[in-house]
Amino acid sequence: MPILLLLVFALTTGMLAALVSARYPRIAEAPTSRLTVALVVAIGGGVLFGALAYLVRTNSHLIELDNGVAKWGNRHASAWSTHALNVLTQLGSLYVVLALCVILAVWETVRERSVWAIAFIVAVMGGEELLTLTVKQLADRARPAFNPAAATLGPSFPSGHSATAAAFYATAALLLGRWRGRRARAVLTGLAVGIAVAVAASRVLLDVHWLSDVIAGLALGWAWFAVCGIAFGGRILRFGAAAETPAPAAAATKPVSSRPVAARSSDRST
Repeated sequence: MPILLLLVFALTTGMLAALVSARYPRIAEAPTSRLTVALVVAIGGGVLFGALAYLVRTNSHLIELDNGVAKWGNRHASAWSTHALNVLTQLGSLYVVLALCVILAVWETVRERSVWAIAFIVAVMGGEELLTLTVKQLADRARPAFNPAAATLGPSFPSGHSATAAAFYATAALLLGRWRGRRARAVLTGLAVGIAVAVAASRVLLDVHWLSDVIAGLALGWAWFAVCGIAFGGRILRFGAAAETPAPAAAATKPVSSRPVAARSSDRST
């Protein structure tokens, strides 16, 4: 039952993300639209993360919801579902993601003959990891007590697996889909969201994180990815690209000098 619920939820969110990406292709064509979307994600994710960081210590309703979801996961767990969840959750493991980062970096460097992809990956993943570890130490939230292994994993808020999965798979989707068609980008977007949500859900159903932990982890991972996307100029991943993009348009609309006009007027008069 838990693994079935996870798959349905992950597939639904992934398909919705793919549908939105395919429905609004202009976002992929206009640099200003991409940067606007990235800004909305960064601000929205940051606000959600900050709100959860405050509410997990003060709001009894959120704490009750966390407890209720944790109890449901523990009550419906089985040996088969636990094994499947343990396999799935490795997609957000730091070691697995590091290996995938190396593969992605090598592939993009060979394909593009540029080191900007490496810089982007390092910025996204290094920054996300630093932020996650810092907040964990500051929040120092206890993990659920249903799974004895959870007590050995350190502070609970936010979920590191969720933040890592959100940041990495969004990065991979952006890099791999930069110069592809609309449908390919939509599929990659759906996969990135679906995998991140599946990893987050697995952490809750394994009783190693609270529900609010994984929501905060997803918000942190996506928000930081968006911040790095803005810094690197969106899809083309080059510092200053966002500022340079309007330059050709400005040059094209540059007013004609008045001197040639005056010269032509005198020519006509003679």
